[in-house]
Amino acid sequence: MNRLLAMIGGAAALNLVLVAGAAAPAIDASKSTLSVTFVQEKVPVTEPFTRFSGHIDYDPAHPETSKAAIEVTTASLDMGSDEYSAEVRKKDWLDSGAYPTSTFVASAIKPATAGHFDATGVLTLKGKTQTLTVPVTVTHSGATTSFDGTLQISRSAFGIGDPEWNDVLDDKVSIKFHLVE
Repeated sequence: MNRLLAMIGGAAALNLVLVAGAAAPAIDASKSTLSVTFVQEKVPVTEPFTRFSGHIDYDPAHPETSKAAIEVTTASLDMGSDEYSAEVRKKDWLDSGAYPTSTFVASAIKPATAGHFDATGVLTLKGKTQTLTVPVTVTHSGATTSFDGTLQISRSAFGIGDPEWNDVLDDKVSIKFHLVE
């Protein structure tokens, strides 16, 4: 149960990071991954979201004009068991009934080193918003472009988790994504 609660916090964080708004090539969810990692009783736990979508409009010649929008279905956090997955959907955790999606909408793309950029945007999760900057690595392979990154969020900033779990679950949750278009 502790592991499940930690995963839920991580999943919520991940959902927030991945949503951004744009009309561009669609993310290929069958080739992409989105997961959260949280630490429960000093043990890292990584679990995937199974339903997410979005668009990334990336221009390598002018990365500053790029846009991105990602939407994650909060009920799709797969904790590895039906019981744990159901628990993280509850009100204290992701509250998937009231907040079925989490989004990240990039408002500014800042070029970094070759093949890298920083995407700043608003993550909305469980009815709360936070402006975040996410470092992203871009890889091209033939006609395929991949976007990879990891960011950290605070469970408490988004109201994720029952306070009685604070002694066994870290507040920080990492969200890792590999998005392919």
